[in-house]
Amino acid sequence: MASISTWFRYMAHKLEYSLTLSLKSHRREKLSDRELIQIIFKNLFHGKITYLHSGKGPEMSPTMAAHENTLLVRKIPIANTRYLFVGDAVVLKDPNDSDKYLVRRLAAVEGFEMVSGDAKEEPFVLDKDQCWVVAENKDIKPKEAYDSRTFGPVSTADIVGRAIYCLRTAVDHGPVRNSHTAMGQDSPILAVELDVDEMAKNHKAQ
Repeated sequence: MASISTWFRYMAHKLEYSLTLSLKSHRREKLSDRELIQIIFKNLFHGKITYLHSGKGPEMSPTMAAHENTLLVRKIPIANTRYLFVGDAVVLKDPNDSDKYLVRRLAAVEGFEMVSGDAKEEPFVLDKDQCWVVAENKDIKPKEAYDSRTFGPVSTADIVGRAIYCLRTAVDHGPVRNSHTAMGQDSPILAVELDVDEMAKNHKAQ
């Protein structure tokens, strides 16, 4: 059971998420003040800031197994450098099929200079709201990897969350290694919202 201090930290994250998401909806849909307050309270007291995601493939080994995995993903209200950090395992829309999602490591964000190991390729700087994502598996050759090395930079707006826990099998599961900052921020969320039994049931149903 989470301690009182953990609960306070969790509720602070949840309040920030709720406010950010609600203000985003307010700007987009021109909500009334009453509607805005209702959405804030609904997100704060009834919603979670995580969801379960299923994924497979050798690209993210050893974090993920080649077979089906169940991930606990922290929702990201706005995909920017306030919420995302280099080294994080992020869930993003497939740049070639927006109905599908990938899990990749965030390797660079806007402003980073990208230098290729191939002398024939010119260095370039990532534009605003662009990022570079890579597969984790070192055994996959760069030109065979389905990541930014083959499909190029992606929009940061296509990132929907950060993987914070991975269940590979009922007896093989644990927190996902992310950046130090992200893991510190996610620890109270894991303490409150992680339910391994629920993840295992979801895993069996796949």
